[in-house]
Amino acid sequence: MISVRDPDALSSGGGISFLNGSGGAQFSYGYSSFKGKRASMEDYYETSISEVDGQMVAFFGVFDGHGGARTAEYLKNNLFKNLCSHPDFIRDTKTAIVEAFRQTDAEYLHEEKAHQKDAGSTASTAVLLGDRLLVANVGDSRVVACRAGSAIPLSIDHKPDRSDERQRIEEAGGFIVWAGTWRVGGVLAVSRAFGDKLLKPYVVAEPEIQEEEINGVEFIIVASDGLWNVLSNKDAVALVQDITDAEAASRKLIQEAYARGSTDNITCVVVNLRTHEQAHQDPKLSQ
Repeated sequence: MISVRDPDALSSGGGISFLNGSGGAQFSYGYSSFKGKRASMEDYYETSISEVDGQMVAFFGVFDGHGGARTAEYLKNNLFKNLCSHPDFIRDTKTAIVEAFRQTDAEYLHEEKAHQKDAGSTASTAVLLGDRLLVANVGDSRVVACRAGSAIPLSIDHKPDRSDERQRIEEAGGFIVWAGTWRVGGVLAVSRAFGDKLLKPYVVAEPEIQEEEINGVEFIIVASDGLWNVLSNKDAVALVQDITDAEAASRKLIQEAYARGSTDNITCVVVNLRTHEQAHQDPKLSQ
């Protein structure tokens, strides 16, 4: 068990909002974050709801830093801000996401010039816009949806030994080697990330984007690899399928990952898209 008296104890929270400004379909979200067995905390998360050009936009992100926490913190403070301010965000959302990710990485690298020590971060994000769910991923944090009780991956981890990633790296003049795990340049165990200036252009912040219809999606899980290293997609979905309180679900996932021996920071955001009526149609679903 995670002791509530521990000064590094799990922190969590959540909220409720609507899929449009006129009080339409309601959704809830919850987040939890835990330093775990690591000496320091390098994970950050963001849950943000705002209005862009008259439309409600919800943004959920998990950022898993490496080489320190500063890249992940920068993403928390700037990625969604840059995305919302993109002039074509509503009209051409996918292009806006790609360009905002590139902009954020470039601006971060410019600020990093004074730092000698290299640092970087993953970014797994989910954007709710009207009846659209857009997932953009860089690195090995992950987004998984539950649809009709089944786990549906909405992102694919960017690992150096993924055949298409290996080809991209080698064509750019880089290489991967085995050093306990597959690593870009023998250093980094993810093939895409923000920051990592010494590994550009092999390690890029180019997001892979997947779009889903919200209709039929019960909930999504956005989490760092501290969770996915010890829980399969299927196990994670099954563990919280009957928990409609999103914050309670996120806490449950982190506690289970810790109990299963995760040695990393663990951060998780759960977004419950089930309506009040849907939740009560299934007698198993409870608070």
